[in-house]
Amino acid sequence: MRDASHPADLSAHDAARRIARRQLSPVELAEACIARIEQLNPAINAVVAQDFDRVLDEAKRAERQVMEGERLGVLHGLPFGVKDMIDVTGLPTTFGSEIFRDNIATKDDAIVAAMRRAGAIPLGKTNNPDWSAGGNTINRVYGATGNPHDPTKSAAGSSGGSAALLAARMAPLGTGSDTGGSLRNPAAFCGVVGFRPSPGVVPGDTRALSLLHLSTSGPMARNVADVGLMLSVMARPDRLDPFTTVVDRRTPWDPAAFATPGRVNLLDQHIAITEDFGFAPTENIVRRAFRRVMARLLPHLGRVEERHPQCDDADRIFSVLRGLAFIGHGKYLEMAPEKVGPNVTANVAEGLSFSPQDIYDAMAAQGRYYRDWQVFFEECDVILCPAVTISPRDWHELYPAEIDGEATKSYYHWLAMAYASTLSGHPSITIPVGRDETGMPFGLQIIGRRHDDLGTLKVAAEIEAILADDTDFAAPSVDLDRLAAYPPIAASPGFFPDWSV
Repeated sequence: MRDASHPADLSAHDAARRIARRQLSPVELAEACIARIEQLNPAINAVVAQDFDRVLDEAKRAERQVMEGERLGVLHGLPFGVKDMIDVTGLPTTFGSEIFRDNIATKDDAIVAAMRRAGAIPLGKTNNPDWSAGGNTINRVYGATGNPHDPTKSAAGSSGGSAALLAARMAPLGTGSDTGGSLRNPAAFCGVVGFRPSPGVVPGDTRALSLLHLSTSGPMARNVADVGLMLSVMARPDRLDPFTTVVDRRTPWDPAAFATPGRVNLLDQHIAITEDFGFAPTENIVRRAFRRVMARLLPHLGRVEERHPQCDDADRIFSVLRGLAFIGHGKYLEMAPEKVGPNVTANVAEGLSFSPQDIYDAMAAQGRYYRDWQVFFEECDVILCPAVTISPRDWHELYPAEIDGEATKSYYHWLAMAYASTLSGHPSITIPVGRDETGMPFGLQIIGRRHDDLGTLKVAAEIEAILADDTDFAAPSVDLDRLAAYPPIAASPGFFPDWSV
């Protein structure tokens, strides 16, 4: 290299540029990422399955393509982490479930295939909870994932492994998926960026209930530009997803535009802010951190109002639709109940408890909810709010049973700040904006108009740039030397949870 910086510290944009200019070898980058994993992963358990020999073979092939002057994809030679919910040929896909402990993928998921076509290299699988159910990354196959800023704290979930990998600078990119904040919550806890796109922008051809848009995949990275670059590859025409509009082999959105979203003048924006959407059980620590961030940003923003769309029925709608989505997991409870985690078990029971009338009422209410949000966004351009209702807690806590002394309604109630926008299908991005008063990363959530994914990225990039040189509000960095000195998280009591008690 011509630069003294560690290759694994480079952004995706910088690494891709240097590879294209022959200033950085894909092999050098892969070796640097592997070395970081070997050094730091024992402390946090973010990467749970890998084949580094194959990674290096693919990096050597990528290097030959550079040296032979072949046309390079936008992600050429970039390693990326893959959440253990989607397939990478030859690696396990366990879904965090003991039932699938020995399941080896025989082909790449469509997202992994798209990333490969753009030149990226799967580095390994990243941890998630049992069937991605819940906001704490822990399961009985691979154990718990710790937060790189403090391995005794949760990395959140369900894409906690990818967020931890990014924060520890083991790779520049990671995949994730999101139903009730599974891209956004771990990004907030770990101090990275997670983007939940509008339904259909990132096609999902394996979603069991294809007409229920609660779940979607999306990109994660250390900055907004890299998230946009990754989204430009993940967003593609695919008729297998009913929410992906394809006309003449094209989508209404231009995927390439996400890689270079351009600028927006925040002074021209009409911005709504809210601490809780009127219903989310938001911790006072989070409220105070959000007020500090807003005070810092206010001189740079246009018209700002404390308001939010109508959300009164959000908890009921989400509980019914989420329960409906999990009913299919009942077959695993029948097959091996002792191998199914408590969150999945609770969701199946909840789903089966709803009557057809309950389901109809919830779906009708979601329709009204959606329309209320569209009317609201006729007047506002974006909503700014906290990403998560709580500050990171001990990873032994499966979910917060209380917030500021008030009992939560369910294991997913604390995710309410995220599922407010999930239910309306609006794009939402979490960016790191310093630390809260406990010293842990704090995430700002930016919600845009439905299908204005590009505009949402632009606003996020502008806010990121405003805070970039501010020591109090810039993205917090992990102390890698301190992290390397932590004992292996696998030695911690409770690393493999005992769900029998």
